[in-house]
Amino acid sequence: MKHILTLLISFTLGFASLDEINSFEADFTQSVTDENNKVLSYSGSIMAAKPQNVMWDYEKPIKKNVYINTENVTIVEPEIEQVIIKEIESNFNFFNMIKNAKKTKENTFVATYKESVFTITTKNSLIKSISYIDEFENRVVIVFDKQKQNESIDSKVFIPKIPSDFDIIKD
Repeated sequence: MKHILTLLISFTLGFASLDEINSFEADFTQSVTDENNKVLSYSGSIMAAKPQNVMWDYEKPIKKNVYINTENVTIVEPEIEQVIIKEIESNFNFFNMIKNAKKTKENTFVATYKESVFTITTKNSLIKSISYIDEFENRVVIVFDKQKQNESIDSKVFIPKIPSDFDIIKD
């Protein structure tokens, strides 16, 4: 799970880096479809900046913030007053992987990381969507809207905000 989450978040920023993008902001809608065609939908916003700073702000169906940097993924879940901190695997090199993404047709690219295949679509030089099959065989599609790139983002956005009374689980 953590390598998929890391890749997905980095993908949003890293793929566009081929066109000299240093930051990326957008609203997103994420759909996860299981083998029975049951769909779970999530929505929120994302902010990302090089080298690997990302903050996913999930608003629906529940509030959750996911912070990623070069060392950790930190998931803050206010509804259950819990924080999960996971180490990012040390051999992960997103930029080397993304350089090998292949254009399959106009505005569509495919990249592989470990056993996962990611399909990226673009529109007007912006990432429009990312889709893949996760480690549980769910079909995942993330669609971005209101994208901004290369705008200044305060680095404090990427520092996890952990209330002192939340339980912290280190994985």
